[in-house]
Amino acid sequence: MYELELETEFAAAHRLREYEGDCERLHGHNWRVRLTLQAERLNALGMVADFREVKDLLGDVLDEFDHAYLNDLERFREINPTTENIARCICEELRPRLPEGVRVAAVTAWESPRCSATYRP
Repeated sequence: MYELELETEFAAAHRLREYEGDCERLHGHNWRVRLTLQAERLNALGMVADFREVKDLLGDVLDEFDHAYLNDLERFREINPTTENIARCICEELRPRLPEGVRVAAVTAWESPRCSATYRP
């Protein structure tokens, strides 16, 4: 099994509804995201996927999140925009866009340098 990892960032604000504490108030983060892809075979060029293409695909997904108030996004109208839910949503948006034979192994999102959540489909 081969793995490819890519990290990127986005900035966004959110609030956690029904949370008892500071995070119920509007606040922002400079989020960091690590995407881990897997493939059993390499493509004709000897890659899981082209880093540039994966970066572009992930960027397309994160464009909706970047500099947004996450609570206003349709996907977060019913669920809280927690780090866990953000990681899952990134994964779900990215999965159908990947080349054949490449799958998402994990998405890790950091809301601060020491606090992260990982989603594995």
